[in-house]
Amino acid sequence: MDRILADIEKSFGGLHAYPPLSLRGGNALDDHERAPAFDPVIDKTTPEYFEKNFWGIAHLDSESWRFYLPYFLKYALLNISDPSSNALDAFLFSLRPPDRDPPRFGCLSTAQEQAVVAVLDKLAFSEESEWQDPAMIALEEYWAPGATYR
Repeated sequence: MDRILADIEKSFGGLHAYPPLSLRGGNALDDHERAPAFDPVIDKTTPEYFEKNFWGIAHLDSESWRFYLPYFLKYALLNISDPSSNALDAFLFSLRPPDRDPPRFGCLSTAQEQAVVAVLDKLAFSEESEWQDPAMIALEEYWAPGATYR
C-alpha cells in the first residue's frame, strides 16, 4: 500500500492550490443552494469533511474533481474495510461512466490513471476490502484494459 500512496503523491503533485468548486460547494448545489467559495480552513480534506459533504462529488467540474481525486484515493485505501462510508461509496460511483463534458477521466495523465487503477485493484482484489463489488464494476466499465465503455 505504501507504493500506491507514493505513486498517488507523485502523479498528482503540482495541482492547483484550490479547486474552483469545493466539495462543500457541490454539496450545497445538491441541496439547491448557492455554492459558497472555497475556504482553506472549512474545506480541509478530513474524513469528517468527506463524510459530511459526500453528495458534492456528483456536482464537481473536472478540475475540482481532479483536485479531490488524490485525497479520495488515499481515503479509499485507508478505509478499505469500512463498509459504512458514504463518501467512499459516492467516490467509487464517480469513477463509473459516462464521463462528462468537459471530461473528468479524460483530464487525467497516464500516471494519474495508473494511480486510480492501482487503488481500484486494491479495493477489488483485497480480502479485507468491503468495496470489492463497486471497485470491480468501475474497473470493468472503464478503468481495466478492454473495459466496456472505454
